[in-house]
Amino acid sequence: MFDKFTGFKKSTRLFLPFIGGLALSLLLPSIVQAHVIAGETAGFWHGLQHPIGGLDHILAMVAVGLWAAQLGGAATFALPLAFVGVMALGGVLGIISVPLPFVEQGIVASDLILGGLVLVAARLPLAVSIGIVGLLAMFHGYAHGAEMPKDADAINFATGFIISTATLHLVGMGTALGIKKFMQERMVRVAGGGIVLAGVYVLVNSLTGG
Repeated sequence: MFDKFTGFKKSTRLFLPFIGGLALSLLLPSIVQAHVIAGETAGFWHGLQHPIGGLDHILAMVAVGLWAAQLGGAATFALPLAFVGVMALGGVLGIISVPLPFVEQGIVASDLILGGLVLVAARLPLAVSIGIVGLLAMFHGYAHGAEMPKDADAINFATGFIISTATLHLVGMGTALGIKKFMQERMVRVAGGGIVLAGVYVLVNSLTGG
C-alpha cells in the first residue's frame, strides 16, 4: 500500500510541470503577442533566421534537446524528430488557415512545461514524452505558418526553418550531454530551471506589452 502511494506521489510530481504550465497559460487569455515575429517570412534565409528571432521558440527547442539527452536511449532522437515533424504539420495547418485555439498560450506554455520537465528530470514513458513534445510543437509550427504571406516561398522557407530548429535541438542535446560528461548531471536540471525563469520573463513581457 505504501509503495503504491509513493508511486502515485512520484507520478504526480512528474506531471506537475505539464499541469502547472498549461493551467497558467490557459488562465491568461490576454496573451496575444507571446510570439516574436522575426522580420520577413519568405525564402530559405528568412526561414533559417526565423526560429532564432523569438526567445520563446529558442527556449522550447533547446529544452527539447535538453530533455531528450536527459532521458537518453531512444528518446535522444525521438523527441527532436517528433518536434520537427509535428511542427512542420502545424506550419501547413497555419498556412491553409485551419483554426487552432490557444496558439500563443500554447507557445508560452511550452517553455514553462518543457523547462519544468527538465528541472524535475521527469522520466515519462516514451510515448507520453513524444505526445507532449508533439502537442507543443504544433503551436510553434502553426504560429509561423499563419504568419507566412500567401505569396511566400513556402518550401524554401520551411526548409530553412526546419534546419534552424534542428540545430537548436542539437544545441540543447550537446549542452546536456556535455554537462553530464564533464559536470554533475544535476546541472542539466539547473538549465531546465533557467528555461522556466526565461519562460516567465516571456510571459510577463507579453502581458505588459514589452
